[in-house]
Amino acid sequence: MKNSKSHMFFVCCFLLINVIFFCSKDEVKINNREFFPEPQIEFAPRNYICYQTNETIKIDGKITESAWRKAEWTQDFVDIEGHLKPKPKFRTRVKMLWDKKYIYFAAELEEPHVWATLMQRDTVIFYDNDFEVFIDPDGDTHQYYEFEMNAFSTEWDLFLVKPYRDGGPAMNAWDIQGLETAVFVDGTLNDPGDKDKGWTLEIAMPWAVLKECAHKDTPPKSGDLWRVGFSRVEWQVEVKNGKYHKFINQKTGKPFPENNWVWSPQGLVNMHYPEMWGFIQFSDKVVGNASNEFKIKKEEFVKWALRRLYYKQQTHRMNFGSYTKNYDNLNLKNIHIDGYKWPPEILITNNIFEATTTSSNGNEQWHICQDGRVWRTTKKER
Repeated sequence: MKNSKSHMFFVCCFLLINVIFFCSKDEVKINNREFFPEPQIEFAPRNYICYQTNETIKIDGKITESAWRKAEWTQDFVDIEGHLKPKPKFRTRVKMLWDKKYIYFAAELEEPHVWATLMQRDTVIFYDNDFEVFIDPDGDTHQYYEFEMNAFSTEWDLFLVKPYRDGGPAMNAWDIQGLETAVFVDGTLNDPGDKDKGWTLEIAMPWAVLKECAHKDTPPKSGDLWRVGFSRVEWQVEVKNGKYHKFINQKTGKPFPENNWVWSPQGLVNMHYPEMWGFIQFSDKVVGNASNEFKIKKEEFVKWALRRLYYKQQTHRMNFGSYTKNYDNLNLKNIHIDGYKWPPEILITNNIFEATTTSSNGNEQWHICQDGRVWRTTKKER
């Protein structure tokens, strides 16, 4: 009983500390205060350098070409919440390549029981175990692509005008014309009678489709950065009557929640926070011939500072019914960006806000508004 009381005291202190951290002094006093969901980890997206291939990639799911052997694996996937949750039970990792026609993805998913049920295209694939790719070419968090596939290689592709938090919508009728995918199962699919090693997959996405809303060069120039997220959905299953079934929570009568394992952690259970996806840096060097060093641009820290302001503005509106032009009301502390003026200028009306930070030399500005889009303007454009 003593240990239980101590545990409850620790939990209560932890919750109180978090409330104080996220609220200004005046706002702490408000009962039933709401908070806009924010990542609960530091901003430190993972990165990968995507090299060019001059070898034809056969999309068969086996990842056997010499170009693939030369390409490096990403770090192993972690829980979607990052260090806040235990490491995944099974290993997942990815490789990437590109040529003038496609960007290629290869993934290796450790799995002792490979199963799938969905066979119709554009169904909700994450109801099965699946692998997912998210692509935001220009990093403004709007107009991005989502792709999912299961061990049957059943595909679901969709286009997001905005993240769901900002009103969406998802365009399910959008298709990646010319898409190629394949799966190789190292074991047997849907056979509980044996133990599998896992499944591997390959994806070839045409630049001709990705350029539609890239708002930048496709194929990319050497050194260009795109934001890309990878996710794996893993359900708990058991065997009944010789078939796989999801474990059912007897209290709710529904399956237990799925595990979400990702390459670059989100800090909350939501893949639709594109600002937390990883950085892909493209190189025009042929894979295996030379290497590049990853270089993050200063602007990414400017965008992150503005994103933090966006989170706080949403929380302010949830609790007070409007945005605020008073920076001090947002309780944003310890933000300093070399080469940019901070705090930003904030303009508001009843239903919108825009925050703008200007470079010290006045040559460029970065903006964010209430729907979460972040963008750059130059002195010539103003």
